Amino acid sequence: MAKATIRYVCQACGAVTPKWAGRCETCGEWNTVEEEAVVARPGPAAKQQPGRSIAFVGLAGTAEPPPRAAIGIAELDRVLGGGLVPSSAVLVGGDPGIGKSTLLLQAAAKLARSGKRVLYVSGEESIDQIRLRARRLGVADSAIGLAAAINVRDIVAALEQAQDTTLVVIDSIQTMWMDAIDSAPGTVAQVRACSFELIRLAKAGNFAVVLVGHVTKDGALAGPRVLEHMVDAVLYFEGDRGHQFRILRAVKNRFGATDEIGVFEMTDAGLAEVPNPSALFLAERRGNIAGSAVFAGLEGTRPVLVEVQALLAPNPGGSPRRSVIGWDSGRLSMLLAVLETRAGLRLNQTDVYLNIAGGLRVTEPAADLAVAAAIASAAFEAPTSPGMVYFGEVGLSGEVRQVAQAEARLKEAAKLGFDAATLPRRVAHGNRRLAAPDGLRLEEIGHISDLVGRFAPESGTKKL
Repeated sequence: MAKATIRYVCQACGAVTPKWAGRCETCGEWNTVEEEAVVARPGPAAKQQPGRSIAFVGLAGTAEPPPRAAIGIAELDRVLGGGLVPSSAVLVGGDPGIGKSTLLLQAAAKLARSGKRVLYVSGEESIDQIRLRARRLGVADSAIGLAAAINVRDIVAALEQAQDTTLVVIDSIQTMWMDAIDSAPGTVAQVRACSFELIRLAKAGNFAVVLVGHVTKDGALAGPRVLEHMVDAVLYFEGDRGHQFRILRAVKNRFGATDEIGVFEMTDAGLAEVPNPSALFLAERRGNIAGSAVFAGLEGTRPVLVEVQALLAPNPGGSPRRSVIGWDSGRLSMLLAVLETRAGLRLNQTDVYLNIAGGLRVTEPAADLAVAAAIASAAFEAPTSPGMVYFGEVGLSGEVRQVAQAEARLKEAAKLGFDAATLPRRVAHGNRRLAAPDGLRLEEIGHISDLVGRFAPESGTKKL
């Protein structure tokens, strides 16, 4: 007879402890340790069947690229690497209400209209609720197979009977439940076991499965970390519900790039693609405001222009505040130290507020020069040129370093009507000349002090 034992598992990191504790000793989270029952199967290992021998092959060989099923939503196909790969598993995470279910319902409808069989299993909403959303999105006439269920045993039995399925959407994995495990839905054991069964079935049935995942308050995917290792692609749906923009970002992709993004706009009729995000991010920019600079960035293979905004406020007493939205706070602290030490910009009694307009999160070091320009512009109350873009990495000694794919950044700037670009100075040994677009003036700088000197008045004194 099977014997049940009790263990305590942290629902945030999956750590196992022999007794309950209010705070997990591994990850430090509070009230995440829950009791789980584990059934130990009797029988000595000697009575188990011996394993079969596996064959090893050489490394050399040919392999065809995996076939793909294009969804028809260009931004989503871009992030996936060209479309869905059969037998693949994709995990989509994001904040509550950000639009994950809306995006996947639109994608399922688009794929179903192309003649593919698509099944949508919801553990959070009823059939009527999904139909209401489909009417609002204008996709109610799509031939999608709907089901509302949480029992994985029942879902697996239904999927095994389904033939020629291209895509299965599970919304969400935290609501799935297996009766063989004595724990509530959403626990580490349930999420791990349910994901394994669904991914195993997708590999055997040659269809793609998309799992919707909840996120924690820190923005990480809830559940065991092993879930992200089990799937083939992990996509994060980002954005502020106060903005209409949504960013779909790939952080893992076995069949494509991991730095691509897709940009969507939330409308009354659902999520609309944004083929030219630069124009949308800069639509409300005013070029005559101090503390504003345009950064020519790169997200994957796509150049994106965004506005960097900086605000400086005097703080004569106490510790100065540094507040950042859309950029790395640690990198801002480093850049402020370089500006003060290498360029003489005194900010030790100044609060610094930095914002990437439009809700986009910038991660590449090439934004250093644009951030420095916005801060220097705000410090001296001197607006940047409305037709200028900035890109370049700043080192600790104040030197401005070159970044990748400068020509793609310059082309995007010229396409949007900018007439000048401030970029790192090219070194003499073997660098070919940049093919700058016609009408775009290049201003190269080698040190951060050269940039600050453009905004400083002739007396060299700071206005704050």
